[in-house]
Amino acid sequence: MTGRDNELWQQSWRDREIAFHQKVVNPHLVKFWPNFGLTPEDRVFVPLCGKSLDMIWLARQGHSVIGVELSPLAVRAFFRENRLQPTRRQLGQFTRWEHGRIAIFCGDFFQLTAADLGNISAVFDRASLTALPDEIRGAYIAHLRHILPAACKMLLLTTEEPDEGETPGQPFAVADEIAGLYSAAFNIELSHVESIFEPDPDPAIKQAVRVEQKVYFLTPRLIASPS
Repeated sequence: MTGRDNELWQQSWRDREIAFHQKVVNPHLVKFWPNFGLTPEDRVFVPLCGKSLDMIWLARQGHSVIGVELSPLAVRAFFRENRLQPTRRQLGQFTRWEHGRIAIFCGDFFQLTAADLGNISAVFDRASLTALPDEIRGAYIAHLRHILPAACKMLLLTTEEPDEGETPGQPFAVADEIAGLYSAAFNIELSHVESIFEPDPDPAIKQAVRVEQKVYFLTPRLIASPS
């Protein structure tokens, strides 16, 4: 992120303006994660994790879970609210918080390296992409590809505005932006679409707006080596 974006994110946690935080485990994670066919030994990366309870659920499936989060307030809240006593140590520009199967790197995602993550098998991304400003989403994906193993796959949950002319509850095409960002490196499967109504982001507008919650499975386009 830019310095300004980082400060806005830090300020949202200081002001407790965190309506994006889900107070329960994401139901789409619970429903669709088993379709990934992972073993409990597989390591999972959760980018821009906040204090998400999804990490608790993933750890209970037996996975080692690695998160990254900019705000130390969010990281501290995660361990405190879940009654976990973490260890902390400084690793370069990050503070690594760890308890049991869960470790969170507190610092800037764009400073994270492949060595920090280790051998990650899968990524769970709930709305990290759509939370970022449009102009840095390409850089986010590029860095993600740079630090992940080539065979890593991804469960991507997004909240998108529906295209005009779509009928609520009907299957939708893969969003052009998702295809543009991911199709060079991943096969994209849109597995689920759910139409919901939520408050408009502008508090002055009282009317609810329709959005689409989408579940994507991304599997790597592995290039076979020449024989």
